[in-house]
Amino acid sequence: MLSSIADGRSEISGFLQGEDSLHTLKAFQQMGVEIEQTEQEIIVHGVGMHGLQQPQTDLDMGNSGTAMRLLVGLLSGQQFDSVLIGDQSLSSRPMKRVIDPVQLMGAKIDSSEGGTAPLRVHGGQALKAISYQLPVASAQVKSCVLLAGLYAEGVTEVIEPAPTRDHTERMLRGFGCEVITADNHISLAGGQSLQACNIEVPADISSAAFFLVAASITPGSELTLNHVGINPTRTGIIDILELMGADINLINEREIGGEPVADIVVKSAELTGIEIPEHLVPLAIDEFPVIFVAASCASGVTVLTGAKELRVKESDRIQVMADGLQELGVHAQPTPDGMVIQGGAIHGGSVHSHGDHRIAMAFAVASLRASAAISIDDCDNVNTSFPGFVDLANQAGFSIGVS
Repeated sequence: MLSSIADGRSEISGFLQGEDSLHTLKAFQQMGVEIEQTEQEIIVHGVGMHGLQQPQTDLDMGNSGTAMRLLVGLLSGQQFDSVLIGDQSLSSRPMKRVIDPVQLMGAKIDSSEGGTAPLRVHGGQALKAISYQLPVASAQVKSCVLLAGLYAEGVTEVIEPAPTRDHTERMLRGFGCEVITADNHISLAGGQSLQACNIEVPADISSAAFFLVAASITPGSELTLNHVGINPTRTGIIDILELMGADINLINEREIGGEPVADIVVKSAELTGIEIPEHLVPLAIDEFPVIFVAASCASGVTVLTGAKELRVKESDRIQVMADGLQELGVHAQPTPDGMVIQGGAIHGGSVHSHGDHRIAMAFAVASLRASAAISIDDCDNVNTSFPGFVDLANQAGFSIGVS
């Protein structure tokens, strides 16, 4: 996104060829950005802040809530109209959380009656900076407002109720934009331009999370995960697992492109149930499906609260995980904003992922401790975030068949 509206040529290595990323790439190609793909990298020829062109067709975000919500902000500052669409799952996810703040800035956006996609973003609106207090901690909403702020008159400020991932702020700075962070206040002035730069994308800790839990719960395991991003706004999964007794060590820590990176060594350990501190919830919000699996393998009770956001992800991750774990014989009690899990034996059975990539991969991890085979339905969307998951998992010692 940022390289497309920057001046000059950006080279991106480590680009994940997942469906979410590819939908985003295609959207900018539809808006006139020349993007080359090689085996090693993506080369983006930026068109500048005002160089995007009106797409001739709707912009299809597939299953990517991040892409849709961030593009709402970026497209609000353009001179042309655009329409954002997505698959059935994305079309049911709440978008008012991004529509409301950008409309306060002067944007005009049409949505369905329930505030969901398809979204029509009207161009040619004069945006004004605002100071916006996030109702809930959300990096997607924060990023949407900041991207709209690039096109707004004045200084746009976002106030967070709790820390959220800060990749957008770091990358904006990498492209030469001045972003000021003071405690929980993040601000930038409109009218700035971005300068192309080269980007090395580290391995994603959300994907690494499945292997962190897998090695932790499988007796005799030891696994090293190389070149993983350990941004402190993303390491809730490590903090939570360590509180449960996991054996995790970071080695070879370094910084690449403004992001902290390390190799992660994880060994099997006896996990114990905990009350998950609420301040860690936003730092691990995408990893809870597999954290629920870790809790199922731990001795004692694990309690999660303050995670209502999980109910409006690609699926209702609280209810879907509870239903699946119960099907496998685990005592999992859903609550309005979390779950109570009594660790114990995991049986075999059939579970439904409801088209949610992280649910499907979490139950694949659960199979490592199951007394019989687990059948997981509706897994096509694993490719949205982790193409090649099955092959990599089987190399690490899983036994996954696909039919």
